[in-house]
Amino acid sequence: MTVLKSFFLQLTLLGGLALMSGLCFGQTSLSALDGRSAEGGSRNILHPAVPLLSIAPDSRSSAMGDAGVASEPDVFSQHWNSAKYALIPKQWGVAISYIPWLRKLTNEINLAYLAGYYRIDKMQTLSASLRYFSMGQMKFTDEMGNPLTTHNPNEFAIDLAYARLFIENFGGAVAFRIIRSDLTGGFSQQNSSGSTSAGMSYAADIALYYQNKLKLFAFPSEYALGLTITNIGSKLSYNDVYKNFIPITLRLGGRFSADIDQYNRVSALLDASKLLIPTPPLYDASHNIIKGYNPDVAVVSGMLQSFYDAPGGAKEEFEEIYWGGGLEYSYAKQFSLRAGYFFEHESKGGRQYFTLGAGVTYNIFGLDASYIIPSAGFNSPLANTMRFSLSVNFDQPKGNKKRSRRA
Repeated sequence: MTVLKSFFLQLTLLGGLALMSGLCFGQTSLSALDGRSAEGGSRNILHPAVPLLSIAPDSRSSAMGDAGVASEPDVFSQHWNSAKYALIPKQWGVAISYIPWLRKLTNEINLAYLAGYYRIDKMQTLSASLRYFSMGQMKFTDEMGNPLTTHNPNEFAIDLAYARLFIENFGGAVAFRIIRSDLTGGFSQQNSSGSTSAGMSYAADIALYYQNKLKLFAFPSEYALGLTITNIGSKLSYNDVYKNFIPITLRLGGRFSADIDQYNRVSALLDASKLLIPTPPLYDASHNIIKGYNPDVAVVSGMLQSFYDAPGGAKEEFEEIYWGGGLEYSYAKQFSLRAGYFFEHESKGGRQYFTLGAGVTYNIFGLDASYIIPSAGFNSPLANTMRFSLSVNFDQPKGNKKRSRRA
């Protein structure tokens, strides 16, 4: 009975992916946020601070439609679901990823990501990561266009996580994060309302992950489920006046993997995500709220309010869910091919794109690459660019394993 339930659950997940992918082909009008016209439609986009926290930092998950909450545990689990480290088979590992940004305009904008983990024992794992976003050089001028100063805006986040195996195949984790966003370098115009400074925020993640084996039509298989709430933290401000929510995100995902034979393995993934921040209400000419709720609330209140505050009701709340899903084929745990699709409703930004990727593993080293192909008729900042990830994973020395068995 458990096998049947798991099988139908995966069919439901894959069916949802197919449905969302099919719907996306009819989305042609694009969001004003991306410099596009909103023909015949209303848009109510959520604008969290520090959006780099939502960017997929690794090539493997980004090649599968930005789905990674329930993917197989790897060194990049820190971003997607740190609870996966509790079930990672290796002793320790490190990885680095590099993402070029807006390459058609400049070579100065990029995102770098460094992650690593260490297994303390069979029950506990520590992990950490650093992400750094460089935005190139910004030139400040006066009202006449005369140059005043220059600044290299940047953002970074440092986090540390602790993962623990609760019972066999089921683990959980908590992570703590420091976020800093420096967009102006403290510069402000003489006639401005106030000075600016780097924005700081502190956040935490809660994560759960479960995986188990089953046998489906004589094929050894595995299914997994993941749940995370990330970036639960303080608002961020650049002038101590206007405070913005950071991208607090709820993610739920599933995976199904089947071993066709001893060499060939196929996996299917699907993630559903939602920002847990207030939806902007509708205002009248006097800036009075006529529909929706006041977005200027505390963090916890904003998280709860995010489930029912959309001016468009339940329909708009559902539109705030964005979907990512993909497939992965691997041969002999050495070569992998990946493809996926990411869908965000037009009224919430309209990001829609196909993803492709490949990976190769040799001994302890892994190299992955991914590529984004926009499908909604506009050029994403990451469109037609490659992102690369390099990882190194080590097993526990055999001598240590022997000593642990004697103990």
